[in-house]
Amino acid sequence: MRTAILGLGFTCFAALAGCGDTMGEQALLGAGAGAGTSVLLDGNVAGGALVGAAANVAYCQKYSGRCN
Repeated sequence: MRTAILGLGFTCFAALAGCGDTMGEQALLGAGAGAGTSVLLDGNVAGGALVGAAANVAYCQKYSGRCN
């Protein structure tokens, strides 16, 4: 179980690191990662999508050089 959780965490962070070229793409990629994580963890999918979108946009805007 612990290995599955660590693998899931790594996958989620890798998905969030995949920025898009526009703010819309960044939000969409983050929302997908957040929603997918919420599904796997039996959480609130809409909330996960919202948090994922916001986090990915914030990260990509602050560290744009790391995303491209």
